[in-house]
Amino acid sequence: MSGLRTRLQQAARLVGLDPAALRDLTRGLPRFARDARAYHAAHGGRGPFPLKPSSLYPIVTDWRESAGLASGHYFHQDLWAARKLHARRPARHVDVGSRIDGFIAHLLVFMPVEVVDIRPLESKLEGLTFVQSDATTLDRFPSGSVESLSSLHAVEHFGLGRYGDPIDPDGWQKAMRSLARILAPGGRLYFSVPMGRERLVFNAHRIFSPRTVLDTFTSTGLSLVSFSAVDDAGDLVEHADPAHFESAHHACGLFELGR
Repeated sequence: MSGLRTRLQQAARLVGLDPAALRDLTRGLPRFARDARAYHAAHGGRGPFPLKPSSLYPIVTDWRESAGLASGHYFHQDLWAARKLHARRPARHVDVGSRIDGFIAHLLVFMPVEVVDIRPLESKLEGLTFVQSDATTLDRFPSGSVESLSSLHAVEHFGLGRYGDPIDPDGWQKAMRSLARILAPGGRLYFSVPMGRERLVFNAHRIFSPRTVLDTFTSTGLSLVSFSAVDDAGDLVEHADPAHFESAHHACGLFELGR
């Protein structure tokens, strides 16, 4: 039933409806109205920032949420990889497809980053170099030329057309092999993808068996240096056993690989 509910909600969003947002709005408006009346009465027309009809901009859920979100795939993977890179401080680091406003922003605090993506990027940010390229080939990079490399929560999308890339059912495998090809001897690859019961969720992403990831990389000559994971509850499990996540629903595998 939960799967059917999720699919119905996704269908509703495609036509501009968001049932969850409508529910939150209905539940939160009475409190918003009470707070608006209280502010208006307390202000009493004195000084700046009076409450006028044009001032109204209802935010109706933040009051019942926590101070922040210190969990989940992106939070833990970005810190995991950034800490490892901070410890190693390579002279050059190349990233393929990770989030600019997350992991890349972390790295730019202490090192320059060369970013590769199939989509364009306009940025004058100091320390950020951009290369527009197809990550399934990485043909702008010679074999064995990159000592430090990352790709976080990206390869699961390749070949699904979601980001304007060509449809290719083998796009994930080509990308993994390309990452391995350009990694230099003694280098490190920091890699993450959704992990658990292997399946396609078209055109959003793929969810990988840990064994699929390891078999693909080991067949190219890479070896596993360390493995951690973000479990289905959104918590980080350090120094984990990949086999324990074969039956996860939607975890995230954090693979440190070397040549």
